[in-house]
Amino acid sequence: MKSSRSALSNKYFKADVIGNISLNEHVKLLSLSPLSVVKIPEPGQFFMLQAGSTYDPLLKRPFSIFGYEDNMLKFLYRIRGKGTQAIAGLKNGDTINLIGPLGNCYPEPQGDFIAVAGGIGIASLLPFLKRFKNRAYFFCGARNKKELVMFNETRVLSKEVFIATDDGSEGQKGFVTEILNDSLLVTRYSLPIYACGPNPMLKELAGIAADKGIKCYVSLEEHMACGVGACLGCVIKTVSGYKRVCKEGSVFDIKDIIWE
Repeated sequence: MKSSRSALSNKYFKADVIGNISLNEHVKLLSLSPLSVVKIPEPGQFFMLQAGSTYDPLLKRPFSIFGYEDNMLKFLYRIRGKGTQAIAGLKNGDTINLIGPLGNCYPEPQGDFIAVAGGIGIASLLPFLKRFKNRAYFFCGARNKKELVMFNETRVLSKEVFIATDDGSEGQKGFVTEILNDSLLVTRYSLPIYACGPNPMLKELAGIAADKGIKCYVSLEEHMACGVGACLGCVIKTVSGYKRVCKEGSVFDIKDIIWE
């Protein structure tokens, strides 16, 4: 039986950059070719990626797995700070260090389900939509039409798609949780919800799920330093005490989280 340290060491590997393309002004798609055998990731899991070729920034950054096929790893990410700016500068032929796959995955739905993505949350959910094609009622929220990514892909993979933008440039004007709540009132869905997005969206979703008595699983986007549970930098408050997003998550039952 392997020790936990040995099992973890098997998750460290190097990969060559084979693509790093822009999808819009702020979002890019990174494609990597691992230089060793990688355990097949499950939807909802994540990897820690080296943020640059130097020690500035020092720490790796967490990214949800967006795709894995033909021994190629794909990561969809938004350029936000120094770490993602460094990753955005990676070029074909560069080699970086990774750790993964890490964390748990989304529980398997027994039938149809609701998926809710806010912003770059689609990065975590699209593999789930692919795994369970044509079973999702997909709700997506963004600031405006230009911020929507993988729009056509989600239409192909879902039973029905609902779009909300802050400015009304695509779909319904308003927040995605508003159109979800309206839809639940009209259709009286009792389907489980799977979601990923900014914490304010998830906090609102927690209230909706509790009010309707619906099961809801969420992937949290917390800042992480190590990704393996050692530094305690990503702890969240739950009904059973503090939990590490990288180790006990990143997918949680939303009713277990204490939103502050």
